[in-house]
Amino acid sequence: VSSLFVIQSINERTSSISVSSLSNVLLLEDVPPRFLKENKHSLNNYVAADVETYVMDHFEELGFNSKLDPQGCPIWLSPDISTQENYDNLRAYRQDLDNYTKVLKEFDKPVPDFVQTMREKGTSIDQGDLCKTVRLHPDGIQGLFPSRQLSSTPSSGYVEPLLTPMRHPLFCDDPKSNQGLLSMDYLIHDFEEMCLSLKPSSRSILVDMGASLEFHDSHVEPPVVSLLKSFEKFGFHFDHIYAFEVTDFDPTKVYRELLPEKYFPSYHWINTGISAEVEDKLNPLRSIISTFKEDDLVIVKLDVDTPSLELPLAKQLLEDNSLNKLVDHFYFEHHVHMGEIADSWGDSMEGTIQDSFELMNGLRKKGVASHFWV
Repeated sequence: VSSLFVIQSINERTSSISVSSLSNVLLLEDVPPRFLKENKHSLNNYVAADVETYVMDHFEELGFNSKLDPQGCPIWLSPDISTQENYDNLRAYRQDLDNYTKVLKEFDKPVPDFVQTMREKGTSIDQGDLCKTVRLHPDGIQGLFPSRQLSSTPSSGYVEPLLTPMRHPLFCDDPKSNQGLLSMDYLIHDFEEMCLSLKPSSRSILVDMGASLEFHDSHVEPPVVSLLKSFEKFGFHFDHIYAFEVTDFDPTKVYRELLPEKYFPSYHWINTGISAEVEDKLNPLRSIISTFKEDDLVIVKLDVDTPSLELPLAKQLLEDNSLNKLVDHFYFEHHVHMGEIADSWGDSMEGTIQDSFELMNGLRKKGVASHFWV
């Protein structure tokens, strides 16, 4: 899904940019200085938060170019690992993240199905007003982050900065206890901005590669179900969910015991493995995603715990512009060498933290809001 923006004015004195979208006018204040310097004539760029940029600029100093299982947490624990400024930014961001999570969970306003509402009411409804129903702060999602440590994508709005340990920072408080290991509260979704990119003809699609609904901990809701519920809470209801899973499952168990009934109309259970071969019909990038349009909301989750499949697929998405222009969000648990999770990932680890950051940052630069998965 893509938005058309037109810059109306740039105020050098107040460091603000007035931007017109298809449906409303946005005033983006407190834009990062490098954004003003480098992007005065276009918003079609990815702008990384300062804490993400620090990591991208210091792989070697942080040890993130090593396959000797470097630790990802120390950057959160001491200013000596990076700089006092970066450490302070991380601490401020974590405080903002905790507040954002609280606001998100307490949000209880009724939100209509955005696309259905647009189809039913047509031109009689103002899309900007419709999308404001999911605004979490008078100043938008950025208002919840006074640290200004959100990264910004051209079509999906603000997202969390890419950071180690590729999990919620709570995990770093005591990695051995695994607290925060499966928490998804580090994910940031700018639902209002995503809504502004919708059209009445838009379809919402999730392609889930590695779709087992039996999770590691039977007391924890499957993460993909949590993701679906989050999108639904904020007005996005999926027309199609394509679920690929190589492990044999009795479909009766999938539909009777594991899958919530409300997903029956949209759920496609495909109990077979995927392929990374470009022309193979079991490559979902080819057989499914390529059939949709830029106006659709397309979400991809990749977690099959097999690097020989995952990495070629992720690189296809990165390098094939006919595909990456179709995908809005990409969730990927990239098993690279990182000390805190080495015991869990074991022999599936391949590559370095640097490799993962360059992949995910590269996807964001191509317009795909990439996120580390659990």
